[in-house]
Amino acid sequence: MNTLHEPARDVPVVHECDVCVIGGSCTGVFAAVRAARLGARVVIVEKAGSFGGVATLSLVNVWHSPFDTTYRKQIIAGLTMEVIDRLRRRKAVTDRERSPHWAWAFNPQELQIELDELIREAGITPLLHTQFVAPHVVDGQLRAAIIENKSGRQAIRARLFIDASGDGDLCHRAGLVTYAVAHIQPSTTCAAISDYLVDGVQLDQVIREHAAEFDLPAGFAWGTAIPNSPVYMLAGTRVYDANAAEAEQLTFSEMEGRRQVRAIMDLLRKYVPGWRGVLQALPARIGIRETRHVRCQYQLTAADVLQGRQFGDAIANGSYRVDVHHQDKPGITLKYLDGTQEYCCPGAPPVRSLWRPPEKVDPTFYQIPLRSIVPGTFPNLLLAGRMFDAEPEAHAAARVMVNMNQTGEAAGVAAWLALDSNTPVTTLAAARVRSKLAAGGSIIL
Repeated sequence: MNTLHEPARDVPVVHECDVCVIGGSCTGVFAAVRAARLGARVVIVEKAGSFGGVATLSLVNVWHSPFDTTYRKQIIAGLTMEVIDRLRRRKAVTDRERSPHWAWAFNPQELQIELDELIREAGITPLLHTQFVAPHVVDGQLRAAIIENKSGRQAIRARLFIDASGDGDLCHRAGLVTYAVAHIQPSTTCAAISDYLVDGVQLDQVIREHAAEFDLPAGFAWGTAIPNSPVYMLAGTRVYDANAAEAEQLTFSEMEGRRQVRAIMDLLRKYVPGWRGVLQALPARIGIRETRHVRCQYQLTAADVLQGRQFGDAIANGSYRVDVHHQDKPGITLKYLDGTQEYCCPGAPPVRSLWRPPEKVDPTFYQIPLRSIVPGTFPNLLLAGRMFDAEPEAHAAARVMVNMNQTGEAAGVAAWLALDSNTPVTTLAAARVRSKLAAGGSIIL
C-alpha cells in the first residue's frame, strides 16, 4: 500500500469536560443524560446531523417490550419509558400489548426533536456533524478525543470516555482487542412509504413471489405505520456479506440497500394493480445489526441469555428472543426462553422444534452484566451499545434498542461514580452502579 507523510501539528482543545460520549444514538444520548443529571460536565459527539441512531436516522421506529416473557413483570424502565411517555404526550406513539415483535411504534422525526430536548435540559454540550478521528493517548493514558467538523481538526479533553459509536471506533483505534464473528448479521435499509397498504393484498407475499426478477435477496418484508400518519415504515431489504465497520463495505451496503428499496417499489408498481404507494423518505444511514465487538471483562454467552442467568453486576434486563438473521441461508431462526425455536424461511411455514427439553420452570428474562461493557484496558473508558462483548446468539437477542438503551444509562452512571469517587472504571463496585441506576428510575433486579 502506498503511503504519504502527514506532518505533525498542534490541535486546539475546544472542550474540557468530565465525560465525553462518542456516538449519539439513543444509547449514547442516554449515557450522556444520566451522567449529566448526576452533575457531570458532558460533551457528546455525533457524526450525523441528529441524535437517535437506528431509531431515527435508520427509520427503525419500533421498540420491544419492557416486560418479561409472561407480560406480568416489568423489567425495563428508566429513560426508555421516560422518552416513550414524552412522545405519547405528542400522540407520536402506538402501543401494542403482549407482542413478542414490538411494544411501541413511534414517530422517528418526533424522537429526533425529543432527544434534542433531553440534551438541552441536561446541559450537555452537543457536537453534531462531528467525526471522531482518533484517541489521544499519553503515557498509556487516554487523555483526549481528536475530532473533525466544519471548524476543522480539534480535540476534546475529558476525564472519562464512553464509546457509544456502535462499531467500537474509539476502542478499536485505541488498540483494544476487537473481533468480528464469522457470520455478521446482515444490515437492512428501511423506507418510509405513503399509501403502502392495499386492502386484501399481502404485499410481502407479492414481493417474495417476484423477488428474483428484481434481484432481491430472499428475506422478509415487515414494518409498521408511523403513528397517526399515512406513512408506513417498510423493512424489506437485506444486505449480505458486508461488514459495515469497513469503509468500502459500508458504502456498498448503503447503495445496495437503496437499490433494493427502488426494486421493491418497481415490483409493487408492476404486480399490484392500482398500487399508489409513494417513496417518502430513505434513512440517513442503513440499519446495522452487527459489526465489530470489543473484548471486555466478561463475554455474555448464549447460555447466559437462553437460560436466563442472573448476574450480581447486572445493569440491563431483556426479554426479546434470540433472533438470528442468517448470512449463509435465507430466513431467520428464533429461539425462546421456554425452550422452543422456529426457523422461518420466506414463503414457507415456520419449522418449529425444541432447542432444549421442557423444564418445570422457564426463565422469563435475561440480563447483561456491567463487566460486558468494561473493556478493562484503560481506567477511564467504558462502552455502550451493540459492540458489547457477546457470543453470536447472545448478541442476537440482547442487541435490540431497549436493551442497549440500558447499557447507555449504566455507562453514564458508572462514569459519574468513577469520577466522583476517583475510582478506575475497571474496579468500580457494581453494587454502587446498580443502586444509583435504581435511584434514577431504572429497574434493577
